[in-house]
Amino acid sequence: MITRTWRRRPGPGSAGTGARGTATPGPAAGPGTGTGARPGTGTGARPGTGTGARPGTGTGIRLGAVAGIAGPAVFTAAWAVASLLQTGHSAIEVQISGLAAPDARDPWIMITGFIVLGGCSVAFGTALHAALGGPGRAGAGPRLIQAAGLLTVAAGLLRRDRMLLTAPAHESWHNHAHDVVSALIYVALIAVPLLLARRFRGDRQWQALAWPLVAASLATAAVLVVFFTGALSSWAGLLQRIGVTLPLAAMSAVAVRLLTAGRTPQPPAP
Repeated sequence: MITRTWRRRPGPGSAGTGARGTATPGPAAGPGTGTGARPGTGTGARPGTGTGARPGTGTGIRLGAVAGIAGPAVFTAAWAVASLLQTGHSAIEVQISGLAAPDARDPWIMITGFIVLGGCSVAFGTALHAALGGPGRAGAGPRLIQAAGLLTVAAGLLRRDRMLLTAPAHESWHNHAHDVVSALIYVALIAVPLLLARRFRGDRQWQALAWPLVAASLATAAVLVVFFTGALSSWAGLLQRIGVTLPLAAMSAVAVRLLTAGRTPQPPAP
């Protein structure tokens, strides 16, 4: 008795699944197509690009940029309003920290300004660090912004004992702590623009801000030197406000650039 073995004829363009491997294989899938797509294309896109972008990356950077604008705006509005509320004192007589002292009128306004600026600075520094490429590429500027934000929150919570600089001989520990924290913040106000300018140099996306940042840092340093030496003691309140506002304005300019750039985070350095 003769038995005939039937073989299924492979369809065109497909790899044969018939018996004994006699079918002719179809064409291999090209790169970036079908289920054999190369990693980094199609639906398996690298995080931060294409349709496979990591959720919230672009949104987080935009929110951080908004925080970089809102923080300085709220802080400036806080000291402007609080200065006008101090009955019997001119608008520039009381230094910014004094506006949060217990004997100031409505000190919560300035305390809120410190805390909002600090929190927004941390968020902005985080977003800028990501947008500039993360570790190895972002430089030290964004991390220093974050640190300055934490110090600013501490400065708002560690309040001075008195509104005016006529405190009694025995000052509280938190008054001394406030002075130390404030000194570190002043250093950061000068250093951050310089660090960012160094990072932006040669970067087509950011290099237009490099020299304005250097100018803001140098101007801030000059104003604060006059402020701390007491050469113009009657103008100390005004000098302090200028010395704080210049670097905050520079940081707001960086935040605006970050918000309008529409760029995705750079891949981290290998």
